[in-house]
Amino acid sequence: MKKRLFTLVAALALAAPAFAWPDKPITMVVPFPPGGSTDTLARALATPMQATLGQTIVVENRPGATGTIGAGQVKRSAADGYTLLVASLGPYVIAPHLVKSVPYDAGKDFDLLTVAVQAPNLLVVPANSPHKTLANVIAYEKSNPGKMTFASSGNGSSDHLTVELFWQQTGTSGVHVPYKGGAPAISDLLGGQVDASFQNINAVIQQVRAGKLRALAITSDKRSPLLPDVPTMAEAGAPGVNVYSWQAVAAPKGLPADVKKKLHGALMAALKDPGIQQRFVDVGFEIVGNTPEQFAAFQQQESARWKKVVETGNITAD
Repeated sequence: MKKRLFTLVAALALAAPAFAWPDKPITMVVPFPPGGSTDTLARALATPMQATLGQTIVVENRPGATGTIGAGQVKRSAADGYTLLVASLGPYVIAPHLVKSVPYDAGKDFDLLTVAVQAPNLLVVPANSPHKTLANVIAYEKSNPGKMTFASSGNGSSDHLTVELFWQQTGTSGVHVPYKGGAPAISDLLGGQVDASFQNINAVIQQVRAGKLRALAITSDKRSPLLPDVPTMAEAGAPGVNVYSWQAVAAPKGLPADVKKKLHGALMAALKDPGIQQRFVDVGFEIVGNTPEQFAAFQQQESARWKKVVETGNITAD
């Protein structure tokens, strides 16, 4: 009888942490500096998730090495639901093909939760740029190969790989200028220190509307209702440059099933919050909110696509 009681107590003790989860703050690791699209997403999701889960959520920025430093930190964390990775496609599907020593296996070391949002990129130039159209840019680059500068939020970011794809599809070339995040890249673009950039629509739409930046084309398959006068890349003369940046949430591999279910449920509730949806849609984000299984299939598809771009262009993170 005593042995049976001891076994029951031990089983309950082992089960208790999972059932009590969460009983302490949760950390969302953003592997980029504050102020960019991914950081904005994480902070927006944190508030409604706190209400759903009943615990504080802390956003921690750990930038560096194309997002792989922060992603590596999450990979090494305990698989208990208290550490999450909120990252763009870079660490998930680009950096593994671009960086020589990635401190994680993107396809094996994470429990994928959901792709939260996606957004196309805008090709933007300073308001006083001589380039008025995409055709101007293509013609200039063909006449002046390797001269026009394109800012990005960092090696392996969607804006970096978008310009690489653009060069491949149009037979042109320029100079890639990587920054440590989208905010400093946009700042130098506004100041005219660089010539152009493929930035997430949500990151630059206010500057475009204010006339501080000129949008030449958008990488979606159709025009954005937010900027209906801006043509798609295909319409403007660069077919095949169809790109969506996306942000997604994952955790260290091995989450308890009930914790994973609660986390996914809290994320879905946050993404369905009317205030959150309106905030995102107003700046060009499209809500995705898919299942872990759908995320895994999407990751494989995207990884294969960007691997081809990296290998074709012989692109490195240096």
